[in-house]
Amino acid sequence: MDKRQSPTWMLYGANGYTGALIAEAAAARGLRPILAGRREGPVRELAGRLGLEHRVFPLADPATVADALTSAGVGALVLAAGPFSQTSAIAAEACLRAGVHYLDITGEIAVFEALQARDREARERGVILLPGVGFDVVPTDCLARALADRLPEATSLELAFYSRGGMSRGTLKTTLESMTSSMVRRGGALEAIAPGSLTATIPFADRPREAAAIPWGDLSTAHWSTRIPDITVYMAMPPRMIRGMRALRLAAPALRSRRLVGLLQRLVGRFVEGPDADTRRGGHCLLWGRARDPHGREVVGTLRTPEGYSLTVDATIAATLRVLAGEVAPGYQTPSTAFSAGFVSTLPGCEMSLGT
Repeated sequence: MDKRQSPTWMLYGANGYTGALIAEAAAARGLRPILAGRREGPVRELAGRLGLEHRVFPLADPATVADALTSAGVGALVLAAGPFSQTSAIAAEACLRAGVHYLDITGEIAVFEALQARDREARERGVILLPGVGFDVVPTDCLARALADRLPEATSLELAFYSRGGMSRGTLKTTLESMTSSMVRRGGALEAIAPGSLTATIPFADRPREAAAIPWGDLSTAHWSTRIPDITVYMAMPPRMIRGMRALRLAAPALRSRRLVGLLQRLVGRFVEGPDADTRRGGHCLLWGRARDPHGREVVGTLRTPEGYSLTVDATIAATLRVLAGEVAPGYQTPSTAFSAGFVSTLPGCEMSLGT
């Protein structure tokens, strides 16, 4: 059987915060992913507790990973080990070599752009490259596509989100790599801007909130999903946090040091866990988007979802099963190009509304 038609999938980084949530939910639903990671003890313990197979190998080089995928006979690899700037390239190359579909839960712009650049190669090999199947960026990508479908001539897109809940150590490690700069897309090109330099008051469904532009993954994915050339993504945050972002400009040279960032990431790994079950159950996310065209027309949309990690679990499992079922065309895909803008509305607790 072609490995890409295998119903089996591998979850790498299964012993991490988000990986373990995905593994536990998959097992509870009767699914049997092969759990994998680089640390024997934690991976074996999790697999034993859930009654699943496991593999242990490092993301050291594509050949090693490709051999592991081939020997396991899986149809897809779900990468949950970050920072993805350090893991994605090796894992994706291994998937292309082994003829195995690739999914991940990244939100990193550079990762999306690097994978999109391999679209032709992936299509030729019959492999799907589908990054960002978690909270980064399923809700925002689907909202962006829904707005673009409603206003096909749109040239400007604004997205914003408010999240009530905490962060895992993996998310914080990734955030540390990009905290000295922000970004927008203008005229189709990515442009760096100073942190906290672009702000707005966003009319979320419950109330207006102050927000600042951030380097969110949709600066890549929404562009490839909609071809809209001007995109800004905002995150709601307290005014004091926006002032703190601006203050970081003074420390930017030091914070660009790989050594310092590495030290901070190790500290995060030691002291940060992630939101507990009560926080996840009680949390939620609000999203807002607006598309405009050159004629002055605009369309606005809102979306409410569960807490981000809970959504990531549901979205990752749903996306993986649909990939394995043969519902997605080979090549680089975003969540909305793979499944349509309505994908997010099929997930538990997600409600989208479009207006004018």
